[in-house]
Amino acid sequence: MATQGFTTCLWFDGTAEEAAHYYVSVFKNSSIGRIGRSNEAGPGPAGSVVTVEFTADGHRFLALNGGPQFTFNEAISFQIHCADQQEVDHYWTKLTDDGGEPGPCGWLKDKYGVSWQVVPDELVDMITDPDQEKAARTTRAMLSMGKLDIAALKRAHAGE
Repeated sequence: MATQGFTTCLWFDGTAEEAAHYYVSVFKNSSIGRIGRSNEAGPGPAGSVVTVEFTADGHRFLALNGGPQFTFNEAISFQIHCADQQEVDHYWTKLTDDGGEPGPCGWLKDKYGVSWQVVPDELVDMITDPDQEKAARTTRAMLSMGKLDIAALKRAHAGE
């Protein structure tokens, strides 16, 4: 494999540049790269945006204006690992604003229909705890939430 690793391609219907700017505004360590435009050979009107390379929190993406044939669904999602409740709140709010949809158990869809999981780092340790009672209490608490509440998850884990 090339040393540059993977680039995730996201298929949009005419909103690739707008979406790339949106994601760059949400995540730190982000930037817009090259913008590919149609020329006289196509595939669209000369000058129209076909692709936008961007980085969001260090992960490389390509936003492609591919047309209406394909849309996003929950079969693919991106996990955002959060150090604390402030980060959970930040990403949850940013990604559900302006047409996003909150979902269960820390899942949401942004305004473009891309699915995200906003996950506190501590959650995985709690739900995989070797003490099955603690893990089950934490899992039950998580399943009852939309946006995840770290303090409530910790209380459930502790049996409070």
